[in-house]
Amino acid sequence: MPDSNPHNLHASALVIDTHADTPQRFADEAWDFTQALGHGMLNLESARRGNLAAEFFAIWPEPSAWRGRFAHRTLTLIDSVHQQVRRHPDLLALCTSPAEILAARDAGKFAMLMGIEGGHAIENSLALLRTYYALGVRYMTLTWANSTEWADSSGDLDAPEVAHHNGLTDFGREVIAEMNRLGMMVDVSHVSDKTLADVLAITRTPVLASHSCARALTPSPRNLTDDQLRAIATNGGAVMVNFYSAFVDENFRRAHNLQKPERSVAYAALEEEYAERGEPIPYHASNAIDTEYAIRLARPPFESLIAHFEHIIRVAGIDHVGIGSDFDGISSLPEDIDSAADLPKITAALAARGYSEADLRKLLGGNLMRVFGEVQESADSR
Repeated sequence: MPDSNPHNLHASALVIDTHADTPQRFADEAWDFTQALGHGMLNLESARRGNLAAEFFAIWPEPSAWRGRFAHRTLTLIDSVHQQVRRHPDLLALCTSPAEILAARDAGKFAMLMGIEGGHAIENSLALLRTYYALGVRYMTLTWANSTEWADSSGDLDAPEVAHHNGLTDFGREVIAEMNRLGMMVDVSHVSDKTLADVLAITRTPVLASHSCARALTPSPRNLTDDQLRAIATNGGAVMVNFYSAFVDENFRRAHNLQKPERSVAYAALEEEYAERGEPIPYHASNAIDTEYAIRLARPPFESLIAHFEHIIRVAGIDHVGIGSDFDGISSLPEDIDSAADLPKITAALAARGYSEADLRKLLGGNLMRVFGEVQESADSR
């Protein structure tokens, strides 16, 4: 008989988050996933408290600091995830398929998966794409906030110094075809509207938006329009809700944008400091600036986050929504969400709004498992 208690429901559900930037901590801070949370948002203890069974860790080669060394940084971050598993084989499992996620949970281990964030990581090489897949990467976000030589981003469309392509280039179409062949999920978070349209026109597998919200509620170009939500649903894909305050709440986004000139001055000073050292800026240093300014603003209400879940459910359908927190990659979270330990609050809030146990199990992990499985089943490994 279905359990109407949201606490019990969450505790028994398969909970999966599709985006966290924690590998920056592994690589740059020599931090261990089993250690105390510190200034982060996700560690093993918080995952257990939030009944988070599996996490897709973002492999993000920051495009300015690592220009000319994208593959080097990508491989370093991939290795940092592998090393966590090597050190704690009794607690952690590197997973590359839905079946392995379930096996890890049955063995009492936390499932660690990887997704590349930013197609610049492949340095225009399908060979590198294949290498990353062989090392365990199971999705790639086609762009980050920067356009690549083969795909336009939503983050720099108004930058006149950036070369754009009106969506995907011919090589970009080859990238999608190869990802389909490999069984790697195509992640459309961060891409331009035209890039997304191009992807949906050619992909033969469901797409993933690993960490995006609804543009109808918060009109950031990083968020998805209702037409895009419906198109992703028609494709069979899924949209995973991002927790970043500036994506879930318009008041916060406007206030954050007003701070941009001050933040730019602070960034410039940081760049000068690390240039003198001859070192790339570590993410924790730049994020400290973002956090310093974010805490000057009121955190958005928890209801703003829940509103994005509900909006995407109404527009795309319950079969096409999930969790894509962006933990450890953002400077501000809504009220009542501080770490992975707080994930049960989302289940409780949605249950209070009348969503059924079956619906919530889809949202918490079932929809991701379906998309992941369909993409892998369509792979052609010849």
